[in-house]
Amino acid sequence: MATETVDQVRPDEIKAIPVRHPGRWVATAILLFLVFALVNSMAQNQRFEWGIIRHWLFSSRILHGAVLTIELTVTSMAIGIALGVLLAVMRLSPNPLLSGASWFYIWIFRGTPVLVQILFWFNIAALYPHFSLGIPLGPTFAHFSATSLITPFVAGMLALGLNEGAYMAEIVRAGIISVPEGQSQAAQSLGMSRLLTMRRIVLPQAMRVIIPPTGNETISMLKTTSLVSVIAVAELTYSAQLIYSVNYRTIQLLIVASIWYLAMTTVLTIGQHYVERHFGRGSTRDMPVTAAQRLKANLLSIRREDSGQAR
Repeated sequence: MATETVDQVRPDEIKAIPVRHPGRWVATAILLFLVFALVNSMAQNQRFEWGIIRHWLFSSRILHGAVLTIELTVTSMAIGIALGVLLAVMRLSPNPLLSGASWFYIWIFRGTPVLVQILFWFNIAALYPHFSLGIPLGPTFAHFSATSLITPFVAGMLALGLNEGAYMAEIVRAGIISVPEGQSQAAQSLGMSRLLTMRRIVLPQAMRVIIPPTGNETISMLKTTSLVSVIAVAELTYSAQLIYSVNYRTIQLLIVASIWYLAMTTVLTIGQHYVERHFGRGSTRDMPVTAAQRLKANLLSIRREDSGQAR
């Protein structure tokens, strides 16, 4: 039986030509030009007085204000997160008394400005000059003076923390209701109590939804602490105000404060990114890339475009 030989012709290789993006290069050139013009203008403008900015950037008064700002942020967010989890669980409770009390709290503190709440707590001694601990309608064990107990720092911390609790309650509630209800039903069928189900089943899964807005709230809290300057708490903004009220370098001291706020918010942003990656493990969604990975990918894409144009 004769066998036929068929000449197998090898097909030509496909020459992939990368898509040109001239608009990107034009936009990049325009953006770089604007950035260069802005930086050059700021560097050449003698009225900025960069020497004064460098002098006050690491002064002890500014550093003390930055530390106080961090302390206010940490304590207020700790109060807000703890209170928010409690209020969210109460809001989702089948008990109408608990859910109603949670709703009323959130309504009060979200409906009034933070500045008003700061001033209210600062002047609380006008309503309650003394506090006491004891049994209602019974003996008291300790007495406190409102003026000595609620200092300006404590007043600011209470106002920021209690206000943040109302917003965190809605964030936590959104995270809880994002977990499929079947998870809770399966846990209850195994004999787990409601609180145990919430702690071991629901909240760990809800963290993927809770963490991003909580990070935003933390960054926002860092900047909101500047409002306590109205009650003479020497945080970063008030420290800068005290200095420029004497040397009249208002813009320079505001730039110093802004540099420190930008530095602290940058650290918080990086921390939020890695916390999101930690709680996002095991999900079907791709993990968010780090800044180094994003930079590497951009450099590789630019290199591919350059090599494609060279061909």
